[in-house]
Amino acid sequence: MRTPFFSSSKSSSPSSHNSSSSSTSRHNFCDNFCESLMEETIENAESIIKKWDLDASSTSTSTFYNRVANLFRDNPLEAKNLLNAVNDLQHAMQFVIKDSSNSKLLVKAHNLMQIAIKRLQKEFYTILSGSRYFLDPETISSRSSKSFEDEVHEDNNDIQTKVSEVVLDDLKSIADCMIKAGYGKECVKIYKFNRKSVINETLYYLGIEKLSSSEIRKMDWELLEIKIKNWLSSVKIAVITLLHSERILCDYVFSASDNIRKTCFSEIAKDGALILFTFPEMVTKYKKLSLEKMFRVLDLYDAVCDLWVELEMILDLESTAIVKSQAMTSLVKLGDVARAMLLEFEMAVQKDSSKAVPGGGIHPLTRYVMNYLVFLSDYSGAISKVIVESPMLLKMLPESCNLSPTSSDGNGDSPSSAVFVRLAWLVLVLLCKLDGKAQLYKDVGLSYLFLANNLNYVVLKVRDSNLKLLLGSDWILKHEMKVKEYMSKYERMGWDKVVTSMPENLTNEISSIKAKDCFNKFNLSFEEVYRKQSSWVIPDPKLRDHIKISLSSKIVPIYRVLYEMYQGELVRNGTGMESIVRFAPDDLQNYFSDLFHGASISDSSMGWSGSSSPSVWTSTSTSSSSSQGR
Repeated sequence: MRTPFFSSSKSSSPSSHNSSSSSTSRHNFCDNFCESLMEETIENAESIIKKWDLDASSTSTSTFYNRVANLFRDNPLEAKNLLNAVNDLQHAMQFVIKDSSNSKLLVKAHNLMQIAIKRLQKEFYTILSGSRYFLDPETISSRSSKSFEDEVHEDNNDIQTKVSEVVLDDLKSIADCMIKAGYGKECVKIYKFNRKSVINETLYYLGIEKLSSSEIRKMDWELLEIKIKNWLSSVKIAVITLLHSERILCDYVFSASDNIRKTCFSEIAKDGALILFTFPEMVTKYKKLSLEKMFRVLDLYDAVCDLWVELEMILDLESTAIVKSQAMTSLVKLGDVARAMLLEFEMAVQKDSSKAVPGGGIHPLTRYVMNYLVFLSDYSGAISKVIVESPMLLKMLPESCNLSPTSSDGNGDSPSSAVFVRLAWLVLVLLCKLDGKAQLYKDVGLSYLFLANNLNYVVLKVRDSNLKLLLGSDWILKHEMKVKEYMSKYERMGWDKVVTSMPENLTNEISSIKAKDCFNKFNLSFEEVYRKQSSWVIPDPKLRDHIKISLSSKIVPIYRVLYEMYQGELVRNGTGMESIVRFAPDDLQNYFSDLFHGASISDSSMGWSGSSSPSVWTSTSTSSSSSQGR
């Protein structure tokens, strides 16, 4: 039997030598193949990149290509090749650097990358600066509401939208490429420089300027009001169109990096947005905000409130929180000023010491207060936010003022309830003040006529304005009844002497002597009352006609019976009719028709004696009353 041969464990078999040699060979082959592939990749990238070398000499073959001012516009295929070359070069560099950081291939690739990035920077700047028309806020904002697929199906004549789409995609392609290549900062620097200037220029053309508090305080009100009006007309455009479009543009161009798109937008928009929302706060520091200026404060308050949802959406980044904080500060300061001015208005009404007006007409204080409240009712949204008032205040006034408003929705804590209570309170302050002025008249009938005229004016102003929605139909009905009550008391106190001068019951005949006595009493009382009331006035035509009809119905029919029954008998007895019967029934109708027009009363002669002049509101109310007969 043959014995097999076993080699020593320390000796190598031929097969193990072959395996080791084969593995080394394969490894060397792989290295050589990859290096060869990288060389080829770099050479291919070089052939493309060198064509667009901005620093090439005049004798270089790339000179022709460098004459292309806008590569992405004039030759989009070459632009795409350049971007692909940069991406391939970046991948090659990443592979080479793993093997050797000192490789000549890496140095060559790095130099090529510098050439390519310089060209891309130039292209990025050229597109941004040369395409402002196609990157205008309105185009960008409208584009955000629809996808590119939607736009493809739109009218092909919409050239601006199409070009805008191409420009946006070119900018995004360059930004994506530079960020991946590690040159995001260089790209952002160009973008911020260009787009920040766009925001600043747009705000300038909108009339938004940076002003200091001292500049605001020293301004004449006329100039500041112009700036307020301009701000009010511009702020919506600035936020919804300008800032919104910049956010859309920034998010799209730098979608490759969340960090870059957030910080980039913040650095572009923050300064301009702060200037925009600092202005309302500075207005609150104006040297003298008199009562009539309150409506500009509320205009500013309303404008910021109306834009708050958009601000929350556009400025949802931590880096832009300072802008929202400034906007909120402005809201708080505007609200504080509005509350203070409303309190000042109330105190001015309470402190008014002007005299009662001749003829029992509408007091300038009534016109001033109601015109002020009518304007105020147009700001019910703002007022509901700035007013926090307790209904317990109503208990502080006398019960004779007869007003206890309740919320129309049954919720005493609702904004509408707060507005109701505050406005009802201010009206109540006015009515109580008028009640005091009515006591200045020596004639009780004139006092009631004054109260009727002024309360009727208040009711008409409420009914014909937004106050109707805020105070409600129950409030109006209640005070209409109060007007009727005042008029009834006026009739009784002013004309009772005339009514009682005639017999209560004419069914039973009376003697001629008694009839003569009745006519004498009627003549004296009617002449006295008529002469006294000829200067009294009822400005509202409807109220005036109503009281004329009412008085006529109470006096003329009875007088007509007396006249017809005893006129003939007095003539037969030889009594001089002219000395006894001075008025025919039809004459009385004519006399009544001439009543309550009064003498012409100038509002300007009845000055406001409070802390602020109501000249603006007086002129407004005068023209209004002239056109409406009240």
